Amino acid sequence: MEPVIDRSSSIEQPQVPLVVETFNLGKFYRTGFWMNQKIESLKNCTLAVSQGETFGLLGQNGAGKTTLLKTLLGIVRPTAGSALLLGRPLGDRAVKQRVGYLPENPYFYDYLTGWEFLQFAAGLFQIPRSVQRQRIPQLLDLVGLAHSAAVKKQLRQYSKGMLQRIGMAQALINNPEVVFLDEPMSGLDPMGRYQMREIILSLKSQGKTIFFNSHVLSDVEKICDRVAILARGELICIGAIDELLGTTETYRVQGKGGHLNILKKWIPDLEVDKDLWYGHLRGNPKDFLANLAASGGQLIGMNLAKPSLEEFFMQQLQERGIYSSS
Repeated sequence: MEPVIDRSSSIEQPQVPLVVETFNLGKFYRTGFWMNQKIESLKNCTLAVSQGETFGLLGQNGAGKTTLLKTLLGIVRPTAGSALLLGRPLGDRAVKQRVGYLPENPYFYDYLTGWEFLQFAAGLFQIPRSVQRQRIPQLLDLVGLAHSAAVKKQLRQYSKGMLQRIGMAQALINNPEVVFLDEPMSGLDPMGRYQMREIILSLKSQGKTIFFNSHVLSDVEKICDRVAILARGELICIGAIDELLGTTETYRVQGKGGHLNILKKWIPDLEVDKDLWYGHLRGNPKDFLANLAASGGQLIGMNLAKPSLEEFFMQQLQERGIYSSS
């Protein structure tokens, strides 16, 4: 296994309290008729998330993102390693009072209204009624459900986006120090994603620590301070987005002529428009130019371009043989 890349420059940063710490955390499940087969969902996971940080955990479906999140919340027990949440061991009951959680597919009682549901959630935390009367309207306003129609409507009549937003309000009912969100943009239309993104940015401005899983990389790029990429249960890359993207030089090239089969080896996303071709170069530019000249092609332009988080993510998977573009 290649070493995890961590370019977060934590040594140079002022000391900030850590909210999440994991040390070689692992989780496997037994399967098969005799329960004699092991499936490793999480392997040697070591990371740290600081107070006030917005941290994104990226990965394909089945990469182990939800397993890691549920392990941190004490819903799933690890089979290896250890972790601390808010300085306490996993499963500490006192810590749960300080944590908010929005599952990927939350289940709510259909016949409660939005207001009644938040009252129920507040009751679980033993929040006094006087505090509830102030906090519930504030949360409904934060998530864009303060209008009377949404407050009085039963949850079975809510759209997917409205359910995600009332779920977010539920996750914040106890005024948590850290909020865990499992695929908060999943299944939302562009407007719903925008609204959820704005809510997360609002929490960020309040200094909340946010830890969330996602495979919607464009949203992650706009929200997160740092990200980690999880693949097949292993962390393969951790760091600040700007530093991670800045480590990869990507050239956008344009030209004409040459053999397309040769060009595609160097330009995986090759596009052809009449007699011109263009795309992003993979590999050493000098070697590419030498091969281009030998194939009879002509370079028109080559510009250094900063990759998107999605491009960086795909490159990391391709380099480890997890994904192939062919």
